[in-house]
Amino acid sequence: MSIQAAYDNWSDTYDTDKNLTRDLDRTVTRETLIGLSCRSVVEIGCGTGKNTLFLSQIAEKVHAIDFSAYMLEKAKEKVNSANVIFSLTDITKQWACENGSADLITCNLVLEHINDLPFIFSEASRVLGKGGHFFISELHPFKQYEGTKANFQRNQERVEIPAFVHHISDYISTAKNYGFTLEKFQEWWHEQDCNKPPRIASFLFKK
Repeated sequence: MSIQAAYDNWSDTYDTDKNLTRDLDRTVTRETLIGLSCRSVVEIGCGTGKNTLFLSQIAEKVHAIDFSAYMLEKAKEKVNSANVIFSLTDITKQWACENGSADLITCNLVLEHINDLPFIFSEASRVLGKGGHFFISELHPFKQYEGTKANFQRNQERVEIPAFVHHISDYISTAKNYGFTLEKFQEWWHEQDCNKPPRIASFLFKK
């Protein structure tokens, strides 16, 4: 099953399935970004809108994009803020955003499904204005080394979504190549992750 088809299929139960990574990502995003006040945010991979409402509260406007039409429909049902627009977009192609138009880009649990990491950083650099921030929250590669992938149950079968491993050094070195500096790197555990590797790695880069 393709990545897009998998997320289309998962959309009906994404918000209600037990998913510690999803829940922790919501916490990570709020704790990292709560002090920011933004003019314009581009949310990459908004999914069902789990972080979109929060972003709408810290920004004048939010452009929330995803490549799954079914996920976007769920997000639109959940978020009706006047300062949010949703777009169906494939982020592996040039983003429909003007140069220097955003002061924050967020990317949550998306890059494990993207092979070409440099292209994402290139587009982020193009779209962000000087001094803007690029926030990334991803499944920690330590979890990937153990074989963990995004997955869900359908018809009593486990559906694993195709993924690519990006090491911590990949994020940091690629960011540097595209003019970003690292402001904050954190590793996060869910409260149920006692004596386990970190579940999420988050990065806050500045252009």
